[in-house]
Amino acid sequence: MPEVTLFLREYARTRREVGAIAPSSPRLGRALTRYVIPSPGSSRAVLEVGPGTGAVTRHIAGSLGRLDTLDLVEANPRFVDLLHGAYGTDPRLRFRTGLVQDHDLGTYDTIVCGLPFANFDAPTTADIFDRLLGALRPGGTLSFFGYVGGATMRRTFTGRAEREHVLNGQNTLRRILDRHTFRTELVLGNLPPARVHHLAPVSAPVHPA
Repeated sequence: MPEVTLFLREYARTRREVGAIAPSSPRLGRALTRYVIPSPGSSRAVLEVGPGTGAVTRHIAGSLGRLDTLDLVEANPRFVDLLHGAYGTDPRLRFRTGLVQDHDLGTYDTIVCGLPFANFDAPTTADIFDRLLGALRPGGTLSFFGYVGGATMRRTFTGRAEREHVLNGQNTLRRILDRHTFRTELVLGNLPPARVHHLAPVSAPVHPA
């Protein structure tokens, strides 16, 4: 499959930015899109951040109604080209290249995020979540995932400076989860197993301590 080949090539070339070691499995895709719920007769705005090769995008696109929209924000231009080739004729989809921090976001009913937060420092993690949670409409949800044991592995096999970077980022992420999570799912049918976190906004913004 061309998307798998591209994914593996980009992982080898820029593994810090790609983060994942394989495209999301169908089970992970279903869990991440659990709250992309059809609403007949009304339009929904959906945002996917870090769609990669589109393993989760196909789940979202399959649930879109005629009046719905899907914004895709992807930093890797090669992945954007692949996504545009697959979905470029669908007027409901809009493509944005670059970091999500560099875009003015609209407001959304549902956000699905595939960014590798285990690779980010604490300020970047807090900034991204502030932006995404702040872009949710009332009643909206944000879903993202992390690999089981991923942070522990990075702390174990990295040097002191990188270990501190990982710990600070994970502490910030833990505070965000404590404040915003309303449901967590364990997905064993993925390589590697993953936890999907479903979040909702609260009034206070998130900032690292």
